[in-house]
Amino acid sequence: MAREFAKKFYKSKAWLKCRTTYITSVFGLCEKCQRPGYILHHRKELTPENINDPEIALGFDNLQYLCLDCHNRVPGGVTADGLKFDTKGNLVEV
Repeated sequence: MAREFAKKFYKSKAWLKCRTTYITSVFGLCEKCQRPGYILHHRKELTPENINDPEIALGFDNLQYLCLDCHNRVPGGVTADGLKFDTKGNLVEV
């Protein structure tokens, strides 16, 4: 779920166009496991300070399309059980 500061961005025409174009460019498949994708992930996390930087918010070099399982394995990604993976890949409580 989008954090409060990013909600307007994720409804913007620029993001929706970028999202569609990027997902099409990877054929709708997870870039890690090649299963159907689910989440367009920002490699460098969006923050209130960088959300207006088009290279970070909309740049293809900062995006990665992932299935839910692969996204949950990304450091900082939260699993359905309320756990997340730390930078070493260990499950920790949120």
